[in-house]
Amino acid sequence: MYVTVFPISFGSSFAFGTPKLLPSAPSTSAKPAIRMTTGALSTLTDVSSIERSENKPLFTFPGKLVRKSLNIVSRGVSSVSNAQYSLLLNLTLKLSSAAQPKLESQWRDMEWTEEQKTSLMKTISSYRPICHEVTQARVLLLGPVGSGKSSFVSSVQSVFNGRVTNRAMVGSSLTSFTKKLQSFHIHCQKGEDPTGLVLCDIVGLGGGEMTGLTLYDILSVIKGHVPEGHKFSPDQPVRSETVGYVKKPSLKDKIHCVAFVVDGSKILTYPKGLSTTFQQLREHISELGVHQVALLTHVDQICPETAKDVILTIHHKAGALLGMSTSYIVPVKNYSSELDLDASTDVLLLSAVDHILQYAELYFQDNTPQHTGPKIV
Repeated sequence: MYVTVFPISFGSSFAFGTPKLLPSAPSTSAKPAIRMTTGALSTLTDVSSIERSENKPLFTFPGKLVRKSLNIVSRGVSSVSNAQYSLLLNLTLKLSSAAQPKLESQWRDMEWTEEQKTSLMKTISSYRPICHEVTQARVLLLGPVGSGKSSFVSSVQSVFNGRVTNRAMVGSSLTSFTKKLQSFHIHCQKGEDPTGLVLCDIVGLGGGEMTGLTLYDILSVIKGHVPEGHKFSPDQPVRSETVGYVKKPSLKDKIHCVAFVVDGSKILTYPKGLSTTFQQLREHISELGVHQVALLTHVDQICPETAKDVILTIHHKAGALLGMSTSYIVPVKNYSSELDLDASTDVLLLSAVDHILQYAELYFQDNTPQHTGPKIV
């Protein structure tokens, strides 16, 4: 039986059969061998009281008035519509900006310093996969149109460049700007060797028009069959006759971790069918033994001083949308209109990359005959 191919659309779920053209990878557990309650953030050290006063957290906790309003919103999640919930959330955000006093309690404990940024950059720069067959971990960014996949690539590279740059071209329309498979090797500072990370960007999921991306295409990318630069088309799904098709992909051709990217400011307005799409994707990707994490972008757009309870609510909504534990989901803020780097933004981005690499490393542990330890130089 051949796969029945349908373009990915938010309005309806996938319909497909069992792929026959491509061999399936051995099924392994998608759960990591370790539990990371806060991902890479759990490894960060506490900051002193002086540092806390000098480095204001990105996420602050509002006063009692806002807390009461947030509790009302939380209790009403299951009984109100998305439109009603959004109205309550907007009311809460307005109250948060006027509520006094504000209790500056961070959503997640993080060290917002240049020293922490430097430490994370060194860790990421020195990372090399445990498997000697490959030198870089290939990470596929997968998410709705406009979620911030390409911006994430550019933002991460900007941190290492020391200035804001647009490595991956970013669009502003409702349709996906990215049309083909593009692999971005993240380079260290000028003159240094590239890192052990490759971020792979493809066309966004869904949107008002057919994007040309199918479930079968996504799985083919993960299995390593799709050539670099392949342009996706709804009329021409990836097959063995595709120009450049890799018939026998090696470990270095495959995807070693999938990072779902969702817009935190749109969590309450995403179409209902998107949740089914994500969960079916996760089921099939898990069967390939590939671990998955998620990036929650645009958290800064939820509120100028994002309230802790609001962020937690959005965080849990993202977990429900993706069908994954919130411990796999980390917040990021991409660079968009900024001209200069910001240490706090850089720490968020680098922490997300560190989080991703930990799960990519689990893939190599599962697919390496002998465990010889990570190659950290």
